[in-house]
Amino acid sequence: MATLTDKVAIVTGAASGIGLAIARALAEQGARVILADIDGAGVQAAAAELAGARFQQVDMAQSTACAELVSATLAAEGRIDILINNAGIQHVAPITEFPEETWQRMMALMLTAPFLLTKAVLPGMYARGWGRIVNLGSVHSVRASAFKSAYVAAKHGLLGLTRVTALEGAPHGVTCNCICPSYVRTALVEKQIADQARVHNIPESEVVEKIMVAEAPIHRLLEPAEVAALAVYLCSDVAAGITGSAQFIDCGWTAH
Repeated sequence: MATLTDKVAIVTGAASGIGLAIARALAEQGARVILADIDGAGVQAAAAELAGARFQQVDMAQSTACAELVSATLAAEGRIDILINNAGIQHVAPITEFPEETWQRMMALMLTAPFLLTKAVLPGMYARGWGRIVNLGSVHSVRASAFKSAYVAAKHGLLGLTRVTALEGAPHGVTCNCICPSYVRTALVEKQIADQARVHNIPESEVVEKIMVAEAPIHRLLEPAEVAALAVYLCSDVAAGITGSAQFIDCGWTAH
């Protein structure tokens, strides 16, 4: 697999978890990575680990912040070759109790922000005849779980955006794919355990086995590095024929 030497990549939600793992993996392949996250201290520390990396504290739920991230990157680097839309949050509650403001923020962060960033980076990618966009979806991009209305809706929408971007980008050398993992060992997943226990009326100690890995034949959580390796592959030239796809890394969940 060819390296990504001197490619410029933006990774959102890069202070920890999947985003940080992808940023590290891209940097290892020679990319110049811009790490973006609302956690300013966390993303600064993460960027300090990577050669040639930069960071920007940004609330991706704010449309002006999306524009500022792109403009700042272009001013510093001159171009954007790779966009990784990873930032996300979770809230677990029945629809009847789901706060509207939480719904709106989750949609802004996980669906509108990827649209705005994609819209902003495509012209430059088109002009250069090369670009890679990887959206971090979920097994919930195609399957539903109770009590996750906003998350499931956003991830379904993100897969739709992926496919439209792939169709429009194909004549210009731009690919767009959606990685759809099952539960990954991240802070986002760990924070769900108490809520999952509450809504399912089970002890927290039983959440991973009875809820998170129950649907998958391989009964384990994924590691962030596994998802990162797939993301790097999709950004490489050897994956130039893969676009518009839902790339499942779900321990067999969708094989049912």
